[in-house]
Amino acid sequence: MRSLILFVTLAILSGAPSARAQSLSNRRAPSFSLPDTALKQYDILDYRGKWLLLDFMQTECPHCKDLSKKLEPLKKKYAGKLEILSIVITPPATQQTVAKYMADTSTTGPIVFDSGQVTISYFKATPQNSSFDTPHLFAINPQGTIVKDWSQPEVDLPGFLADLERVIAAPAPAAPAKGAKAPVK
Repeated sequence: MRSLILFVTLAILSGAPSARAQSLSNRRAPSFSLPDTALKQYDILDYRGKWLLLDFMQTECPHCKDLSKKLEPLKKKYAGKLEILSIVITPPATQQTVAKYMADTSTTGPIVFDSGQVTISYFKATPQNSSFDTPHLFAINPQGTIVKDWSQPEVDLPGFLADLERVIAAPAPAAPAKGAKAPVK
């Protein structure tokens, strides 16, 4: 377990851009349940039926702070249709650094703590591909599929919010009937 935490922590702190050999989108969102600073559990399955923006971030990252400030107005604009959940890695994040981050950015939360396993599953991390960028945002549709993700350079682009709103506004595909085969492309 210690080596897993060290592996994830070193990957985060390295700040190296992720090698995106594999697509991180167009797959079912890995399931998890993680605690916030008050130890309340947040289960991804509780968000089914709504859009979920999953934000992997660091409390000392200036790009993460900028993204949090951009996302807050979307919560109000798409109330009832959209939820935002931020994930930090412990260590280095602590209850104190998260509380300061939330105060500095006026983030209404929740921010949950991951010891590394959820991060590994979302970024498809391996010993050969252990780095990833923060912030990194995943858009998960109401059916639980990651439909798009944005890396740190992409969330800084001028058209990012318009692109994000296009994704959220797009009609969700109908779920296939039980027992039906997916169409061949």
